[in-house]
Amino acid sequence: MIPMRQHFDSVTYALGSAEIEVQMERVCPLLVFSEEACAFLSALSARILKDAEAKAFPDVMTLGFWCRPAALRQMYRVYEAEKNRIGRGIVFHIAPSNVAVNFAYSCLAAFLAGNASVVRLPSKDFPQVDVLCRIFAETLAEFPALFPYFLFVRYGHVQEVNEHYSRMCQTRVVWGGDATIDTIRRAPLAPRANEITFADRHSLAVLDADAYLAAADKARIAQDFYNDTYLSDQNACTAPHFVIWLGTAVAAAQEVFWNALHEFVGARYTMQAVQAVDKLTQIYRLGACFEVRQVPAEDNLITRVRVAKLTEEMTAYRAGSGFFIEYRAQKLAEIRPLCGISCQTLSYYGVQRDALLQEILAMRPAGVDRIVPLGRTMDFALVWDGIDLIRTMSRVVQVI
Repeated sequence: MIPMRQHFDSVTYALGSAEIEVQMERVCPLLVFSEEACAFLSALSARILKDAEAKAFPDVMTLGFWCRPAALRQMYRVYEAEKNRIGRGIVFHIAPSNVAVNFAYSCLAAFLAGNASVVRLPSKDFPQVDVLCRIFAETLAEFPALFPYFLFVRYGHVQEVNEHYSRMCQTRVVWGGDATIDTIRRAPLAPRANEITFADRHSLAVLDADAYLAAADKARIAQDFYNDTYLSDQNACTAPHFVIWLGTAVAAAQEVFWNALHEFVGARYTMQAVQAVDKLTQIYRLGACFEVRQVPAEDNLITRVRVAKLTEEMTAYRAGSGFFIEYRAQKLAEIRPLCGISCQTLSYYGVQRDALLQEILAMRPAGVDRIVPLGRTMDFALVWDGIDLIRTMSRVVQVI
């Protein structure tokens, strides 16, 4: 007989069931990039890309492109030589509450690493989550043997449930910031289990003014920056809050750039009163501690605060919904105070990538885990926050 797990009235299943959960505890880990995993992800991609409801959500469609066969082949090249790497077992994911599709990337990465997944879905009601749960279920119907590899659950702040799934897993992945990590860590792990945490982070954008003014596609650049920031209300760790300008014609570039962005934002974004109040509060807080100047604007869609000097303490004064701390740098080394351990993504435009990397490495920063072109800050990769997810969620069978 297979023993039934303890019943929790607070748990609801968005994908799977109590019976599937029992089966999950007996599934075998797979090799990394197994045939089963690649076949499933390819089928999932095909369903997403042709689904009428999914097409309404750019982040869902991006997921479909991310796991299409050509993309999987490119990802696999990094791990192709590692024939003796196998999944650890079950991965318990705590998804962030403010990013709709992150849970799917997390569990698909775990599946490529050879694992089954228990996913606590975002607490916020995103329509994208419902769409993806349906598409996952439809795809699993084509692969019935894989049902025990996916369990999507919803529950509130119930420590007993956190403890149950933490005991059950071999790897725990916590997205959602410092407070969430502190709460989840009260639930002990099994002795051989490991943990991956994604804490509170901040990000910045570096733009070369002269290159921007010479660009012919300024509307596309505005859209790229909008996607990096407003699509997540700047709640994603990848979203830049600091905008650093290099070059000579900075004033002219700023005027053109922010006007182009304002035109784009005005046609697509709605500002709530509470968001405007939050931005105003942060301006007052910044002004009380630093030499700053708010740039006059016709409305609240874009809030710009220029600072005379960058300090590490400024990273605590962030708001969302189009709140940007702006600085003109004579040289890139001036950004070092922003590159502490909490700095995640540096996006860039008009700056030569390899030279940028070398300058960042020369700073020996505690942070900066990603350097990506403007418009691609939210592109998910199997190395995230400096952590190789495939290698961390799998183990090596050593042969001597």
